[in-house]
Order: sequence, then C-alpha cells, then structure tokens
Amino acid sequence: MSKGVFQTKISPAYDDLPERQYHFPRTYLNQVQRTVGDWIVYYEPRRATVDILSRGGRQSYFALARVTQIRQDLEREDHFYADVADYLAFDRAVPFREGGHFYESAMRGQDGRTNSGSAQRAVRNMPDKEFDEIVAAGFEPPRDCRRLVGLSYAAMG
Repeated sequence: MSKGVFQTKISPAYDDLPERQYHFPRTYLNQVQRTVGDWIVYYEPRRATVDILSRGGRQSYFALARVTQIRQDLEREDHFYADVADYLAFDRAVPFREGGHFYESAMRGQDGRTNSGSAQRAVRNMPDKEFDEIVAAGFEPPRDCRRLVGLSYAAMG
C-alpha cells in the first residue's frame, strides 16, 4: 500500500466525484492500485478545465480520502474508477509550495523550481511523511493526522 495524490480539476474531463470516485485512464492504473486500502490527498492544479489556456485552479491539496477499490469503467475502454470512502475536506487549501518548501518532494526539481513533469501527472504516489505533513497543514489548528483519520489509518501505520 502507498499514499497518493489524485489530481482533479474544477471542471474535470473525467467523471470525478471526489467524495465517491476518481475516474482515470489505464496510464495510472499501477499507481492507483498501490493506493487501494490506503489514503490519498486530492490536488487541484492550475488549470481549471481541460483547456490548456485555462487558469483558476488553486494549485493546492484540498481533501483526503481512503481508496477502497478499483473498478473498470464499463462505458470507456481503458478507463477505471477508484472508489473512495471517508472523504474529508481540509479547513484550508494547502498550496503545493509555501516559500521554498515543497510539501511533495516529487514537485521540486533539481534546480529548486517546480518539476513540471511531476506537476502534470494526475496520480502520484508519495511517502507517508509527506502525506502526514499535508494533512496536518490542512486543518486549523494543525492536527495529528493519525488521530484525525481514525483507527483505520493508525492500523496501516
């Protein structure tokens, strides 16, 4: 199992309903499979829609959820749904970067700027420590995320 980041836009091209399901193409199947039974954070990118010139997204993590299963999309070939439970919106959106600190190490390039390759990946796996830091920063006042998400998270470790 692995923690993850699921990226979803304000007006997604896919059938995302963050409280219930995340819709994705086969490209991300391996990464999503690693999150089944574990927790993810949702990330809203800069682009608010599929239009490449679109802007308005917060570039922030905004909620967490637990991935319960993956199922095939019966209408779109090579697409799947990750079903989620225990959805919880953050008190505050957590920007991917505050000053020089990147909450997700994969988002920081070797030159210290944003790694655009990682930023464009809709699904990313992440270390527990980074997940914990994002979740703690998402609540006012910051909270111990192991207590926040309950025994199911504490049991996972």
